[in-house]
Amino acid sequence: MSTPLLSMRGITKRFGGVHALRDGNLTLRRGEVHALCGGNGAGKSTILGILMGFHKPDSGTIEIDGAPVHFTTPTQALNAGIAIVQQELSGVPQLSVAENIYLGAEPRHRGFIDFETLNRNAAELLDRLGFDIDPKATLGDLAVATQQLVEIAKALSHGDSDVLIFDEPTSALGEKDVQRLFEVIRELAAAGKGIVYVTHRLQEVFTIADAYTVFKDGETVDEGRVADITREGLIESMIGGAIEGEFVKENVPSEKPLLEVRGVTRAPRVKDISFRLHAGEILGIYGLVGSGRSELLDTVYGLETAQSGSIAVAGKPLAPGNVDDAIRAGLTYVTEDRARSGLVLGASVGANLALSKLRFINRFGFVDERAERDGIATAIEQMNIKTPGPDQIVSFLSGGNQQKVVLGRCTAVDPRVMLLDEPTRGVDVGAKKEIYRFISDFASKNGAVLMVSSDLEEILGMSDRILVLRDGKVACEFPRAGATQKDLMMAAV
Repeated sequence: MSTPLLSMRGITKRFGGVHALRDGNLTLRRGEVHALCGGNGAGKSTILGILMGFHKPDSGTIEIDGAPVHFTTPTQALNAGIAIVQQELSGVPQLSVAENIYLGAEPRHRGFIDFETLNRNAAELLDRLGFDIDPKATLGDLAVATQQLVEIAKALSHGDSDVLIFDEPTSALGEKDVQRLFEVIRELAAAGKGIVYVTHRLQEVFTIADAYTVFKDGETVDEGRVADITREGLIESMIGGAIEGEFVKENVPSEKPLLEVRGVTRAPRVKDISFRLHAGEILGIYGLVGSGRSELLDTVYGLETAQSGSIAVAGKPLAPGNVDDAIRAGLTYVTEDRARSGLVLGASVGANLALSKLRFINRFGFVDERAERDGIATAIEQMNIKTPGPDQIVSFLSGGNQQKVVLGRCTAVDPRVMLLDEPTRGVDVGAKKEIYRFISDFASKNGAVLMVSSDLEEILGMSDRILVLRDGKVACEFPRAGATQKDLMMAAV
């Protein structure tokens, strides 16, 4: 066998008294797409953080093309030919797409940024990748999915990188962009690059990867060729046993309308949309990027003001563009970008859980600390949030547990209707099942759920009905029984 492009052996790492890695191993060869699998908290992020120079290992060895390396800064890793596309968006919203792609490596002329060359280089890169994005557009004005494509372009702008890490790159992408990304990854592998691919979407492992490594509880527990393992076998390696069904669905829809949307328009993304959401129902919304999925939820919740049409909860009209009115009526909203709009990452688990309930625990201008503590403890228990305690900073939790904090905070206001945008984005199989159980339980207690998801298996597995959006309009409606992935894709394009 030839010398591996990347070899990490016996990597250990402690944070305080907690072992994040006990015996982490990863071997990557040139021309290979290698899937890094495991649940939240398994050690994947830690070993990648060590590879990228964010953390220093306590022990173990790292070799690039057979030569030992020691990275203490991300710059050293980048200079050694290692680049990463991170799951959480890291761009500067106020800067242009081109400025974000070449941030820190801008072409200069006489000491000043050469914007003409910068924009031209960015346009050529985006065109080569097949991403239809204006390099002069302000990043913060773009949809989350488009910002994710910019993150990918930024990583690929380092043409001399031999090891490319993709950390949940498709979590915010629609099917069309996913397929284009896979084409790009295959082209990179064919050119001799080594690709480390991290995903919780197991179907992607079998679509794009050649080899796999499974982490569990900070250790490497399995590795091999993807062709030699089944989906069930991979799940069993990740969770340490068999799993009975990926979806939990016990709710039964009623005939009672809880949310009514009639002729709602919010140009240019939402155009004359009407539907009813019934008590006990999970209504799925599917569509490609740009179809108006997230914008519809923003409008229903009042973050955007409808230009025409009406929205009512239990027969009572909502004031357009009024979030407070929506909350009082019983709506709660989990956005697709938990890092930016769902959590205060620098605050504790307890502080995040208490945010939505401040109005209920404030008495005579003071916070009822006992009521706050009791509410936080209850939420941690009910949502099964794996945390050392309520004082743990939320950014140190795994993605699945961060999402449970978001859901726990939203339910603190006793909602009647939940608006969920990509509720399991970046969440592992085990945590997904817990979230699915939570969604089903909420609907079963006479609540209602409006759920946007770009995961076809999820939308088919959890929805009672499915609305497919195309160009801001409802293109088709499907009952749960009989709908297929092909049906949804054909309606969406």
